[in-house]
Amino acid sequence: MAITENLTSSAENGAHRSAPASAQPIIDMQGVSKWFATFRALDDVHLQVAAGEKVVICGPSGSGKSTLIRCLARLEKHEQGEIVVDGVVLNDDRASVQQLRREVGMVFQQFNLFPHLSVLDNLMLAPMKVRGLPKEETQALSMQYLERVGIAEQAHKFPGQLSGGQQQRVAIARSLCMRPKIMLFDEPTSALDPEMIMEVLQVMEDLAKDGMTMICVTHEMGFARRAADKVIFMDHGRIVESAAPEAFFRSPQTARCKEFLGRILHH
Repeated sequence: MAITENLTSSAENGAHRSAPASAQPIIDMQGVSKWFATFRALDDVHLQVAAGEKVVICGPSGSGKSTLIRCLARLEKHEQGEIVVDGVVLNDDRASVQQLRREVGMVFQQFNLFPHLSVLDNLMLAPMKVRGLPKEETQALSMQYLERVGIAEQAHKFPGQLSGGQQQRVAIARSLCMRPKIMLFDEPTSALDPEMIMEVLQVMEDLAKDGMTMICVTHEMGFARRAADKVIFMDHGRIVESAAPEAFFRSPQTARCKEFLGRILHH
């Protein structure tokens, strides 16, 4: 994917806030491993994320980035270790999974919108069905989030009438309508044309400024520099490096991370 952003270091984007102090992490992964047949997609992963912290995960294809995100959302089951999200231990208990899904929003590479429903109806579906909100309240809430992502005027159109960037903003607004505590993003700009990438990243940066807990798998390193509290590099299913953005980009500690950054920043 083309890197569309200027990564020139400056005092402004180098001055990062510290991650919020928290006695108990809102996300806690301890010794997590995951296999697909004989392939070990996650290998003894340890990760803690504080409430309000913004984490960007990068790494080569097949390094385990998306698998980590999908395990956090319980879209994949891990075989070893423990994952606790907002006090919920992730296991096969259906009630726990349902509780998790109410508190965690996820945005994918593909938009996954219902093509036969209007933009507004796409947003209203989950709050009414899952949270049991009345129609009028849900409609007002949905319009509020469409306004927030800058496409309120598209409310009565169908997804196929929108650009890719607009559809992804609808997908973000749809997740926000559930009022999640945590947002997970799995390469949300990878399916977009370069000129549409910035409009989606701007919405994500606004969420970050508002204090949303976020984990984002992305190769958009300008976004990582501006918005993240912590940048993680994964390779072969392991977390190889984890550091604040300025330290991560200025002085990577491993040869593998240096090689990766050298390739992606000069692509």
